[in-house]
Amino acid sequence: MSILPIVTYNDSVLRDKTEPISELTEEISELIEDMIETMYNSDGVGLAAPQIGKSLKLFVVDGDPVLEEDDEKHGVLVFINPEIIEKKGKNTPMDEGCLSIPEIREKVFRPETIVIRYKDENFEERVQEFSGWMARIIQHENDHLNGILFIDYLSSFRKRMVKSDLEQIDSGNIEVEYPIVLRG
Repeated sequence: MSILPIVTYNDSVLRDKTEPISELTEEISELIEDMIETMYNSDGVGLAAPQIGKSLKLFVVDGDPVLEEDDEKHGVLVFINPEIIEKKGKNTPMDEGCLSIPEIREKVFRPETIVIRYKDENFEERVQEFSGWMARIIQHENDHLNGILFIDYLSSFRKRMVKSDLEQIDSGNIEVEYPIVLRG
């Protein structure tokens, strides 16, 4: 397994349309393992393929570290070709961050519950409902597959407030504990 460098928010791959995965190959299985290793190495709870420079409809999550003691634990989940088919509940605000946008956290409003159809790491189709933190993490990672970053949800005022932080990322004036690729 390999730890892969994570691209920062200004890399165009994060805005590209991702391609569906047509079959589970050895290369895709290895990529999944590398993404899981990279997510853990970065202290993340999710990682989408565009974040490591791959325009594929694939992300991995492990929300257990941020769940409450009595919340249902899921461990690592792999989402291939995901599609959110239903959103339920009111939009609630929670702080979000992103490995591709280090050091910035902002409140984002998202539905409390989602139903998602996807293929798992064995390429078996699943339909599952998630609520709370798990729903939020999955929506955040799924957004990456559609070229959307959490900062896109911010008001124009909040975007202006984080502009200097984004400029610090642009100029490479950030220190993170995981490998990143700055747009050159």
